[in-house]
Amino acid sequence: MSAATDKAAGLANQAAGNVKQAVGKAVGNDRLEAEGAGQEAKGKVQKAVGNAKDVVKKAANDFKKGVDAL
Repeated sequence: MSAATDKAAGLANQAAGNVKQAVGKAVGNDRLEAEGAGQEAKGKVQKAVGNAKDVVKKAANDFKKGVDAL
């Protein structure tokens, strides 16, 4: 997946997880609330992976520019 795809999927999972948690809490369903918390955590990890990919890509591009300048 690309960095943008990872970030978008992460945001979607975070949002869905928040909704599941809220619904689970509202109806007293502990399983749904826990599932939502897990999905939210998964989303945070996906976003972090996307951000890391951006950092690595930028570093590689900067390195390449430095090498090309030689």
